[in-house]
Amino acid sequence: MVECVQVSSGIMKREILTTRPNRPFPGPIVERKGYDEIVDFFARGASPAEVLAFRPSEETLERVRYLLDRNAADELTEEEAEELEYLGEVEHFMQLVKARAQAYIESKT
Repeated sequence: MVECVQVSSGIMKREILTTRPNRPFPGPIVERKGYDEIVDFFARGASPAEVLAFRPSEETLERVRYLLDRNAADELTEEEAEELEYLGEVEHFMQLVKARAQAYIESKT
């Protein structure tokens, strides 16, 4: 059972999902590296300023560049396409977290 938050017309609505997402969590360690970096980062108790300064590791950035190059050449495997989409979702998540951290910092000054 997973709790999901949906935003519609500026209203947040929580609902319990009784089914699993359509796609599983990426399997190979390479695919999870970016996700694990973020989980570890938050587990250490990052401050809002540290959130704003967060950057993925060079290894993760190289993997994203590799996948983007393969995508541009139309050479991605199905698994690589899923990984690239997943990494894009993780990046979007971090953009949202950084926006919230910036708002928090501004509200405290």
